[in-house]
Amino acid sequence: MYQDVSNDSWDKENLTKRNLDFTIESVRYIDMYTERLLNTEFGTELLNKHFDNLVVRIGAYVGEVIKNNVKQDFYWYESDSVQNFSPNLNELHSVSKTQSVLYSKKRDKVILPLNVVSQLLKENCPYSNLLTYVEEMIKQNLK
Repeated sequence: MYQDVSNDSWDKENLTKRNLDFTIESVRYIDMYTERLLNTEFGTELLNKHFDNLVVRIGAYVGEVIKNNVKQDFYWYESDSVQNFSPNLNELHSVSKTQSVLYSKKRDKVILPLNVVSQLLKENCPYSNLLTYVEEMIKQNLK
């Protein structure tokens, strides 16, 4: 996220290696970034041109924060592979196209950070922000 930020001054000041350190707290910067994508002319232009890429990048970051804090056997897989391995996972029915998901074989559980980011950027998300989502996923998967 911080290696090739835009020329926007906010991005350069805030999307830094120091701020994006994969802690739960760092998701606040991602939330501020998504707010800017949705509410500034520059952001909406970026969203229109690079929606899928932004979903992957933001979703992967959020997923890594969850994965690092849950400390269980969650690994990245393609949703189609998980669906074939475990066809009864209801969460996968909300995935409209193949995307990367976090899956735990031991627990037969899936986490869909890219799906949630896509919903958030389309302003159709059950979570008010990504920090709430991250905290909820960590809480649910520490059990």
